[in-house]
Amino acid sequence: MKNLIFTVFILSIMSCSAQKNIATAIKDPSGNLIGVANKESFLEEPFNAWFTPNYDAYETDKKAIEKLKPLLKEVTIKAFMGTWCGDSKEQTPILYKILDEAGFNYNQLEMITVNRSKVTPDNLQEGLNIERVPTFIVYKNNKEIGRFVEYPRESVEADLLKIVSGQGYKHSYE
Repeated sequence: MKNLIFTVFILSIMSCSAQKNIATAIKDPSGNLIGVANKESFLEEPFNAWFTPNYDAYETDKKAIEKLKPLLKEVTIKAFMGTWCGDSKEQTPILYKILDEAGFNYNQLEMITVNRSKVTPDNLQEGLNIERVPTFIVYKNNKEIGRFVEYPRESVEADLLKIVSGQGYKHSYE
C-alpha cells in the first residue's frame, strides 16, 4: 500500500512539472489575451480566425526544419506577442508551425501575450527590453543567444536557424 501511495505521489509531481505550458492568460476588456498562453489559446474563438488560416497557409522550408530539429532541443524560447498586433497574428502561427514540424518540446516554450503597452499584469516582460511584438527570445543554458523581433530578415525558420546555430544574426532593428 505504501508503494502505491508513493507511486501515485511521484506520478502526480511528474505530471505537474510536465505541464509547464499551461495557459493562464486572461482576456482584457477589449478581448485581447494578456499573460501566459499556449497554442490551444489561439485555437479558440476569436483567435482561431487569424491563427488557423496563417498556420495552414505557411509553407515551411523543409531543409531548414531538418537542420533546426537537433539544435532546438538545446534551447528554450520566451516569446512575446499581442493578439491585437498584425505582425504577431502573422508570425506567431508560423513559429508554431515550425516548432510543430521540428518536434519541439513545448515545455521549452513560454508564450506571453502582452497588452498594447507591451506589459502583462504580472510584469513578465520586465527587464527583457520588449519594444516590439512579436519578440521571440532564444536561450541556451539560460543565456540569451538571440532574438527575432517583429518580422523576419529572411524567413522565421532561417532566422531561427541562424540564432540557434551561432551564426551572426541581427534582428530587424539592430
